[in-house]
Amino acid sequence: MQEESYVMTGGDGRYSYAKNSNPQRVGADHAKTLIIEAITENLDIDENVSCPNSNIFGIADLGCSVGANTYVSMKNIIEAVVQKYKSKGRNLPEFQVFFNDHVSNDFNTLFANLPADRQYFGAGVPGSFYHRLFPKASLKFVYSAYALHWLSSVPPEVGDLDSASCNKGRLYYRNATKEVGQAYSAQFEKDMESFLSARADELAPGGLMAILMSGRKDETLPIQSSLGPQYQPIESSLLDFVNEGIISKDKMDSFNLPIYGPTAEEIKAIVVKNGHFDIVRLITLTSNSSLMLTVEECRAGLDGLFSKHFGSENMDQLFDRFSKKVAEMAPLSDDDLIRFGLNIILKRKP
Repeated sequence: MQEESYVMTGGDGRYSYAKNSNPQRVGADHAKTLIIEAITENLDIDENVSCPNSNIFGIADLGCSVGANTYVSMKNIIEAVVQKYKSKGRNLPEFQVFFNDHVSNDFNTLFANLPADRQYFGAGVPGSFYHRLFPKASLKFVYSAYALHWLSSVPPEVGDLDSASCNKGRLYYRNATKEVGQAYSAQFEKDMESFLSARADELAPGGLMAILMSGRKDETLPIQSSLGPQYQPIESSLLDFVNEGIISKDKMDSFNLPIYGPTAEEIKAIVVKNGHFDIVRLITLTSNSSLMLTVEECRAGLDGLFSKHFGSENMDQLFDRFSKKVAEMAPLSDDDLIRFGLNIILKRKP
């Protein structure tokens, strides 16, 4: 099965990720204290974590996109590590930050806006984080914010028109059949195992990994995803396209979003099965919001994906309809107002 490449809209225009990633910034700000505490209390900076011939502290942001959120997160991490070294009376290391995303990511915009006062050497590392990206034990801290809910690919059976598990008439698995939800869950487990195995090689013993991602409530089925209401207006707009003959029914039925929100229970089981990490913290966050994605935020994240499948010539009309449907929506129910997120701190075992 071919792995797909999903990137956010580059540049700094109206629909760019750089100008439309405030929800992700808010989530990262909320995790700041958790990450600082983890560095202070759990990061090993003894010689067994250091490269024997140098004092380099390697940090990777996996799924960094184009900024500016990654600059803030890297600054916060480095400041916490500096305080850790000073508290132990240790000489400060040199910091190397690796910015990773898919090959087609807009690295030009990312590097054009790097802070002039940064305390690190920066480098771009293109490629999928579901595979090895770095030399063995070369990293001390791995960070990934709102990227790991993007699957390596859509489960093939849910877009197969001849499959009993085909997710017809939907672009997401919310309220789909149980089989569709199970296919997504299985794909996520496979991807997460690949991710952890790669990081187990790259992260030095005693090093830390912080993962922020969308999730859902424990003891719920995948088809009870809390993200569903966000995608309902765009799904409805696509169905209008089908009814009006702008796109074919098969085109709609074969498309599904490659996004999955796991429970904390799922994450814990995958980490335990992998066996290379201790779970330092695993927190399920809830927020109550009636705010839907704006058309700018939606296009920043999904424009490229939709253009590839449905044709770029249809995007302005599609997102215009999306915007109108959001404006006309009835208030969400109490259950649909709740959003779930996961903040995860893992430590590489010796």
